[in-house]
Amino acid sequence: MTSLPTSLLRAAGQLTEPPVLRVIAKSVALTLAIFVTLGIAMGFGLDAAFDAAGFGRDYGLSGLLAVVLTVIGAWLLFRIVALAVLQFFADEIVEAVEGKCYPEAAAAARKLPLAEELSNSLRGALRALVANLAALPFALMLLFTGIGPALLFWAVNAWLLGRELTDMVWLRHRPSASANLAPVAPAERFLLGGAIAALLAVPFVNLLAPVLGAAAATHLVHRRLGTVHAT
Repeated sequence: MTSLPTSLLRAAGQLTEPPVLRVIAKSVALTLAIFVTLGIAMGFGLDAAFDAAGFGRDYGLSGLLAVVLTVIGAWLLFRIVALAVLQFFADEIVEAVEGKCYPEAAAAARKLPLAEELSNSLRGALRALVANLAALPFALMLLFTGIGPALLFWAVNAWLLGRELTDMVWLRHRPSASANLAPVAPAERFLLGGAIAALLAVPFVNLLAPVLGAAAATHLVHRRLGTVHAT
């Protein structure tokens, strides 16, 4: 189990490297652009709704409501959007880590076509959405406990992230299409996902958490494969 802390520490040390910084910049920009676009669309939608209800167009009120709803939506949906964005840029993150630390594995890796990256991104976001919606009724039943809903959503997203992060590395190296799961113990997958899910709940840190998770998963998978570290 010591592989996980080591992998996280190595990943954190690589966040300032130029190839990783470029991916961080692109993923953060795209994530913010998605929420800004949703906010603008919500503002126009509220304007139209007010007008249709006979209240007239109140740009100040609709703008304020759009901001409030976007902030709430960002808090509720950030994990799902971040996972979809991460899946889209996953290949670049894994390539950057492998290129420096596991050059032989990087040279033998399979390059994922754009269509496959898009498909993986959409499937990952859909799995996250379905899993979180399925957990919602149970979270409502746990409201009386105070911390119950937060722990439930953390556990659900720990499972999701642990699988997605390790599998996005494994897709580049699996020997056959039937080898679906990365050779990482379920407990390690869950703990990796749990660490990243916890970071996703911290403002500003959550913008870096997906990239940190992808880099850590790359180290973890290659340690399990026995790949020689280059440095």
